[in-house]
Amino acid sequence: MKRNSLSSFYFSLWLLFTAVVLQAVESAKGKYAHMLFNELFEDYSNALRPVEDTDKVLNVTLQITLSQIKDMDERNQILSAYLWIRQSWYDAYLKWDKDKYDGLDSIRIPSSLVWRPDIVLYNKADDDFSEPVNTNVVLRYDGKITWDAPAITKSSCVVDVSYFPFDSQQCNLTFGSWTYNGNQVDIINSLDSGDLSDFVEDVEWEIHGMPAVKNVITYGCCSEPYPDVTFMLILKRKSSFYIFNLLLPCILISFLAPLGFYLPADSGEKVSLGVTVLLALTVFQLMVAEIMPPSENVPLIGKYYIATMTMITASTALTIIIMNLHHCGSEAKPVPQWARVVILDYMSKIFFVYDVGENCTSPKREKEEECKLEGGDGCQRRRKEVKSRLSNRNVDCDLSEKLNGNLNKSYGVRGENVKEAVNCCSCYKMLIKNIEYIANCVRDHKANRAKGIEWKKVAKVMDRFFMWIFFIMVFFMSVLIIGKAA
Repeated sequence: MKRNSLSSFYFSLWLLFTAVVLQAVESAKGKYAHMLFNELFEDYSNALRPVEDTDKVLNVTLQITLSQIKDMDERNQILSAYLWIRQSWYDAYLKWDKDKYDGLDSIRIPSSLVWRPDIVLYNKADDDFSEPVNTNVVLRYDGKITWDAPAITKSSCVVDVSYFPFDSQQCNLTFGSWTYNGNQVDIINSLDSGDLSDFVEDVEWEIHGMPAVKNVITYGCCSEPYPDVTFMLILKRKSSFYIFNLLLPCILISFLAPLGFYLPADSGEKVSLGVTVLLALTVFQLMVAEIMPPSENVPLIGKYYIATMTMITASTALTIIIMNLHHCGSEAKPVPQWARVVILDYMSKIFFVYDVGENCTSPKREKEEECKLEGGDGCQRRRKEVKSRLSNRNVDCDLSEKLNGNLNKSYGVRGENVKEAVNCCSCYKMLIKNIEYIANCVRDHKANRAKGIEWKKVAKVMDRFFMWIFFIMVFFMSVLIIGKAA
């Protein structure tokens, strides 16, 4: 027990001694740091380039780390990004011997106290031209200054929406000195590309690289060269959102347009369906127009919308023409012979279109089957019976006339029976005339009705023909837009 208490006492005493020593060391370093700061900035000026020879070029190393893409405004063509900008250079007037200051090799001071290169974003699209964030800089004993500053940049980006929503964009971030030329300040790439190790994944864009290129440009205003570093941010749009919210509804709506030809003409909804589909596509077209910039390049989905709207307009116009054919009445001209051969004979069989009330088995076949069921020549028997009845009526009339004449000659008296026979014969004649008149009227009515039925069948065949034509057009248009996207 005594040993354990002694060991714990010595251990606590050792911890106390260590803390005191560390505190003394820290206080000593703090003392040397204040001394160093006062000596370094006693005669220092941050207004001039920190070089001993004014003809000497000051090299500034630049490194850009992309942290997040905040927004990509396609309509205004502005890219908003959150960057970490690291700049490092050597200051000839901020050096010291670290052995004289108890091994102190670096200090952190406000960046406003030292000279800083005026490196700005050339293609900045922000109205706020405020100063950079005044974060601290790290100053080393050999004069190297490292300045890490966060920045939210808004840069102009030329957006090409030709293949929207399957497009890729390249946005440039060009950094360079605003007043110092290449003979005074030179910019060096720290890496061959921007740093993407800390990038936060974006919900709309994929990053496919950020290569860096150094350019030396001589502007028209000045004869000196001006170097800059351009970081090319390559973006690929994630198209799932636009496929499910803009493209897929359009494809489904466009497949409704050919079904307008399948609707019965008497329903009265054929033209209404086409107009409704056209209005729905117009709404989607306006949604896309609000997102895209007003450029000459029409996006791929916009071309698909325009093609589909044109197709639906054509289908509505054809529907109106076919409805006029359907409602041709008895006053219309007969179906032309070429239409009768091409449409009624061939195309009707190809598209499985039959007469109104007719199935695959025609009425003629049904009558033939009835004749067969009656046994042999049943139909001919019916015809013979009708002819025999008419001939018997005529024979009766002839016999009545002969009898009437014989009676008049032999007896010279007209009996009541003879008068009845003559009256019966005249009734038969009037009845036959009435029947013939009714038969002619029925025959003309059937002819006119058959004429209207033929025009209805022509309209129905044309409906089926254009339905399949427009189905094929919609299918190939959908395959084409998917193929271009791939």
